[in-house]
Amino acid sequence: MSEIRHRQNVVANTIFPAPKGKGGAPAATTESASERGAMTNFENSEVLSGKARDDAARKLQGRARAVLLIPDGVGVRNFILSNFLEELDALADVHVLHAIPDQLLEHFKPCGPSTVEWTRLRQYTPSRAGQFLQGSVGYAHMHWAYTVSMQRALARKVNGPLRSRIFVDAAKRVGWVTAKLNAVEALDNVHQAEVRRSPAMREYLELYREIKPTVLFCSHQRPTAVIPAVLAARELGVPTVSFIYSWDNLSSKARIAAPFDRYLVWSRYMRDELLRFYPEIPPDHIEVVGTPQFDPYVDSSIAWSRDEFFRRAGADPNRKLICFSGGDAGTCPEDPDHVAGLMRLIRSGKIPGNPQVLVRPMPVDDGKRYQKVLDEFPEILFMRPAWIHAVPNVWSQVFPSSDDVQFLTNLARHADLNINLGSTMTLDFGIHDKPVVNVAFDIADPPLFGMPVYDYYYNYDHFQPVLKFGASRVARTEEQLAEFVTAYLADPTLDAAGRAQLVAQQVAMPLGRSARLTAEYLARLGSQPQEK
Repeated sequence: MSEIRHRQNVVANTIFPAPKGKGGAPAATTESASERGAMTNFENSEVLSGKARDDAARKLQGRARAVLLIPDGVGVRNFILSNFLEELDALADVHVLHAIPDQLLEHFKPCGPSTVEWTRLRQYTPSRAGQFLQGSVGYAHMHWAYTVSMQRALARKVNGPLRSRIFVDAAKRVGWVTAKLNAVEALDNVHQAEVRRSPAMREYLELYREIKPTVLFCSHQRPTAVIPAVLAARELGVPTVSFIYSWDNLSSKARIAAPFDRYLVWSRYMRDELLRFYPEIPPDHIEVVGTPQFDPYVDSSIAWSRDEFFRRAGADPNRKLICFSGGDAGTCPEDPDHVAGLMRLIRSGKIPGNPQVLVRPMPVDDGKRYQKVLDEFPEILFMRPAWIHAVPNVWSQVFPSSDDVQFLTNLARHADLNINLGSTMTLDFGIHDKPVVNVAFDIADPPLFGMPVYDYYYNYDHFQPVLKFGASRVARTEEQLAEFVTAYLADPTLDAAGRAQLVAQQVAMPLGRSARLTAEYLARLGSQPQEK
């Protein structure tokens, strides 16, 4: 562990600056077709002889050969900047298919053992028909599941040229009809047939026949860029597995991008949710492994003392520290205004004790929208996450550093309180038994989303356990924000039982084990003899 952490620190120090202070359907069978016949398909794909054939057979029948799909920066954070590659490499041959830009790849390679192979994901550009079918499937799933979040998405106004609006409206109508006919899977099959005609599909088939994987794992279930990679693996009989990336994805996002055979989830609660929205998945094809994004919280090798953290953050260790965690500009457009309101409450003494405020925007946010509030309140500690924006404001092209993993770990450990608008940070700080206030009041009149922000966001399915357990306090006015922050700073044990219940439900596995459990699962699946 210490060796891999050293390699990660070398990477981070090379390409990222250290954190600064101020300013800165029908039931499926239990054995899917893609899990049968891998050895037969690969043997028929090309002629091997002598030692090469013996090596290929040994890899397929004994030690697993795993292909990892890492389509975005959060996949890099969870499965590259952790000890996952080290754990998996001990059990299987590893080949990473990634979306990391060429100029960054050489910096990330040292994060894993030298035996890991790296290849760029093939470019997938869907045809016009593929785009339409993909959109229709997503809308069909949302009409069928019809959660509060999905209702919001379906009702969202479509902007842009008339031709684009007509295109999206038609996809929505097809999706509505498909959901009414309970034919979402059938439409998804049509979409998959269209993807199979793409050049990317042929390129992945050729690649897999060369590297001969026995299991394929995707770090994120939603990116559409992975669809041909998954379909090609299934065509060759390679078992496919996806990790469910976040606590809100199943109830608030469109359909899972590709038809994976098996799924890895955070908890039994998420397992039940997956079965609710995808009843066709066999229950024994879902494995609870926790999530690697929380594993660093129990890694003592990256822990700082309170004094060390405050020194690095440019803060005063003798004063309370409030962390405001921002969302992205689209979902949380009033974050800078909420920060300004918080600062006014502190300056006026309505929040006593002169606590410090550290503002941490979302990694995809370039932070420019906070400039006005930073000018007005120069005492704010503004800490942009140490992620590099290969393509500005595009999630899949924003990449993290191990420095940032370490900073967030210590921020959640040492801050006295977190404030956010319905963010996953509610869990991050809850894991550390730190109080959380969720902002739920509007600045604009009328509200930007056409209804109060409380009604818009805090009725989402994934957030109901937070409210049920009383794991946080939801401030619906500026006065409540002052009241709740003051109470929590005076007594951080308030609502501790609710936080513990939320964490126990959402993060079922003991922290620190997710990378190993995931690696062991993939190695077992990839080394099992495949039926011919």
